[in-house]
Amino acid sequence: MARIGLWLLGGFIAVVGLALALGGGWLISLGGSPYYLITGLGCILSGVLICRRKRSGVCLYLAILAGTILWAFWEVGADFWQLLPRIGGPLAIGIYALMPWVQRPLGARAAAGGKGGGARMAAAAAGVIALGGAGWLAFGHAASSAQDQAAVTTTAPAAGDDWAEFGRTPSATRYSPASQITPDNVDKLKVAWTYRTGDIAANYPATKSAFMFEATPIKVGDSLIFCTPHDIVISLDADTGKERWRHDPKTNDSGVAMLVCRGVSYFEAKEPVADCPRRVLVATIDGRMIALDADSGNRCQSFGRNGEISLLDGLGLVTPGFQYATSPATIVGNAAVIGGFVLDGVGVDLPSGVVRAFDARSGALLWAWDIGRPEGASALKPGEIFTPGTPNAWTLFSADPKLGLVYVPTGNSTPDFFGGTRTAAADRYSSSVVALDVATGKARWSFQTVHHDLWDYDVGSQPVLVDLPVGGQTVPALIQPTKHGEVYLLDRRNGKPLATVEERPAPQGNVPGERYAPTQPWSTGMPSFTPPPLTEANMWGATPIDQLWCRIQFRQMDYQGKYTPPSVRRTLQYPGNFGVIDWGSVAVDEGRGLMVVNTSYMPLTVRLVPRAEADRQMAASAGNGHKGLSPQLGTPYAVDFAPFLSPLGLPCNAPPWGKLAAVDLNSRTLKWETPLGTTRDHAPLGIAVPGVFNLGGAAVTKSGVSFIAATIDNYLRAFDTRTGKLLWEGRLPAGGQASPLTYTSGRTGKQYVVIAAGGHGFMGTTPGDHIVAYALPD
Repeated sequence: MARIGLWLLGGFIAVVGLALALGGGWLISLGGSPYYLITGLGCILSGVLICRRKRSGVCLYLAILAGTILWAFWEVGADFWQLLPRIGGPLAIGIYALMPWVQRPLGARAAAGGKGGGARMAAAAAGVIALGGAGWLAFGHAASSAQDQAAVTTTAPAAGDDWAEFGRTPSATRYSPASQITPDNVDKLKVAWTYRTGDIAANYPATKSAFMFEATPIKVGDSLIFCTPHDIVISLDADTGKERWRHDPKTNDSGVAMLVCRGVSYFEAKEPVADCPRRVLVATIDGRMIALDADSGNRCQSFGRNGEISLLDGLGLVTPGFQYATSPATIVGNAAVIGGFVLDGVGVDLPSGVVRAFDARSGALLWAWDIGRPEGASALKPGEIFTPGTPNAWTLFSADPKLGLVYVPTGNSTPDFFGGTRTAAADRYSSSVVALDVATGKARWSFQTVHHDLWDYDVGSQPVLVDLPVGGQTVPALIQPTKHGEVYLLDRRNGKPLATVEERPAPQGNVPGERYAPTQPWSTGMPSFTPPPLTEANMWGATPIDQLWCRIQFRQMDYQGKYTPPSVRRTLQYPGNFGVIDWGSVAVDEGRGLMVVNTSYMPLTVRLVPRAEADRQMAASAGNGHKGLSPQLGTPYAVDFAPFLSPLGLPCNAPPWGKLAAVDLNSRTLKWETPLGTTRDHAPLGIAVPGVFNLGGAAVTKSGVSFIAATIDNYLRAFDTRTGKLLWEGRLPAGGQASPLTYTSGRTGKQYVVIAAGGHGFMGTTPGDHIVAYALPD
């Protein structure tokens, strides 16, 4: 039996060594690290010697272990989660090789004794101490914090105790004056009430569409009002969570890839109207806008026909699911300004990305911003349509009523990864923030965050408006976060940068029919959340073998940094189109002048597939999807893109994959940064790797607490806004891929924190249909 045990141990080490040697040789041929080949050959020899009952086999393995420990620290320092896959497995094997049932058949007197026993134990102990010390650094010092800065006051329109817009006010700072919950008592929060909508993801198979409960309720008076992924609008008592009314528009979700409604809009008439002086507007996944009485939920008959208008008018023939609104309209005066999502990757001749304003009282079209038509052009004539294929504006807008401007973040003309067919107008306004005149719809100014975007870096974040001291004066500013990690600080009157923006040379590609921007704008006057360029040493995995696989893949791809242009050769895009900062945007503590930012880091592999090859692939997979291939019809190339994952389904880039940070807007410096969330709900055995992918945003309070869910684990968390310290975690019944809100009840004086917990189909979080409210105990 002892001999069989030695054969199993030696054979295992030798087989692992063979895999490392073969892969290591391949890696060296690609210009990579020689460690794996050397270690693999050593393991083969060690395994053979152990099978032959030679103590020298164990000694050789322990020497390899010692070398591995030194190499690991040389390559990644004391980063525990990078050291673990490099040292953890080899260390476990080394400790096993020192056990008495291995040592005795080799003729050793004891695992800790005999000739060379001390050296063997020292090697194993060194590994344990190394990992333990790195773990202490990782878990004991999670947040990095800059020195405390002087507070700066930012201003935004007041809203009392209400949260009447997605971002609380038109400025979208997500800042609440509520102060009952403080850093000292937030750990006492309990669930006050839970409401189930009935629109649960389990009823809708993932093969049909992705269910995403991304709504942030609005709080008006003593009511909470929100929409579900099927655009059911529900009003709850803000103190008890009891349903007051609901309106089900019976939406048709045929062809809809993403079932999502981020919120509703609230309009209060300043002059007499026929009905519904206080109304709620909701845009639907099947192309309608519906007006409801905020008090009863009845349709407002003065709005369009039977309380609704069509958002498909003027778009021509629209394939179901190819164009629909996912974000609420922005209300400025009597205008409800709205854009729309256009399905990515299909082709060039998709519906227009037009932005329109409708009268919130009657539903009449007030104006349309269509980059393919002259500004101020008359209404469409019969048979005319808005310009197809223009950049869309799918996310949330903000507004400055005093300046009469609404700020519109834009995406790209479809498709995203080939731009050779785009017009000059599309290139001018894509991946930008555009200030539109609320009265006329004319563009007052625009600022582009990516020139000729070939990476799907559309601007997904809602602009945030603050007033900042600049050069001794208070200046109306606009903060524009981006998917690629840059944060631009602009004068919202004219779009000129208030913090330095540098045009830097960008890599150039060689795809026929494509053109490339010679430079790209880097926001060097603000802290950047663009991750450092990846290197081979950044590759990660659960074991040395899948880490080696990631290294080989990395070396095989074309990668020249953030703006590596797509190619017929597989390229690495980092950050990927999931975005460093997406529609959750940022929150600003107006009293402390701190901007709270949550970020994600997911690389993407991209390959342009020549049309003939793409047609063959799509024909072969007909009826079974396109196997990840986006057709990009009307261009010479389809595109194949996917997250950069190991064979075990783990990210190939090292953690943390998500962070929470704060920026001092006075000094424009990073104040603190910490990993956000863990892998608890996704990793085997509940292993909690810190810092995970997240989608959603934060809410901040006057008392200095920042609330955020967003992560792939099911928690709502509270952080000290000033220091970044984690103060509290509340377990959610489902994924919290939404932004929370907080308010103080006008009836009881109690402060509530509310979050939609319904999961996210693309992120694989727990599905549900919950609205959860937390409060301090009575």
